[in-house]
Amino acid sequence: MILSVDSSAVTASVALTDGEKVIKSEFVNAGLTHSETLLPMIKRVMTGYEFKDLDAIAITVGPGSFTGVRIGVATVKGLAFNCNIPCISVSTLEAIAYNFVDKNAVVCAVMDARRMQFYNALFKVENGAVTRLCNDRAVSIDDLRNDLLQYDSVIIAGDGARLCYDNLGLSNTSLAEEDLIYQNALGVAKSAQNKERIPASSLMPVYLRLSQAERELKLKKGE
Repeated sequence: MILSVDSSAVTASVALTDGEKVIKSEFVNAGLTHSETLLPMIKRVMTGYEFKDLDAIAITVGPGSFTGVRIGVATVKGLAFNCNIPCISVSTLEAIAYNFVDKNAVVCAVMDARRMQFYNALFKVENGAVTRLCNDRAVSIDDLRNDLLQYDSVIIAGDGARLCYDNLGLSNTSLAEEDLIYQNALGVAKSAQNKERIPASSLMPVYLRLSQAERELKLKKGE
């Protein structure tokens, strides 16, 4: 059994799975209130089961909201330490791509990084298999537009999808369906299936750039 968790953006979700079987899952889109909502969600999903029964806990470690990612990683580390449960580190962008395993297309996973930049990765989904086409990155809308010109059909998904789609102006792109557009713990669970299990002490957030506070501090120092 794997407990999968995501709190990397405005949404939060938790899922308990056994192989491909979904035992229970929850999803909320209530803004960045994860410090209040995440642990109660986990406890509800785990009702009837004990943490010691888990084979692993999977968590999106970024990119995404600095606060959301930190809350998710810290929560999972605490739970895993208590019962010595292995952890699985999952890219938020990869989890988004796994929402589309029943389609054949290129998935452009995007999260809003502000100022018309996006955290992004591209994935090819074909016959249920997800293949990464590039590393997670921070990219401008203009550079992303140029990259996407080479593909016939691209699905734009993620919490930055609407902003990205509206500004791309490309005929080969389509906006993901409403129920698939956001990252979800069920996608985290699918992505985690063949990934390495690591100790909780090795679980770390992955940021693609400095936080706004850190960037402002560097500007004050003239760096």
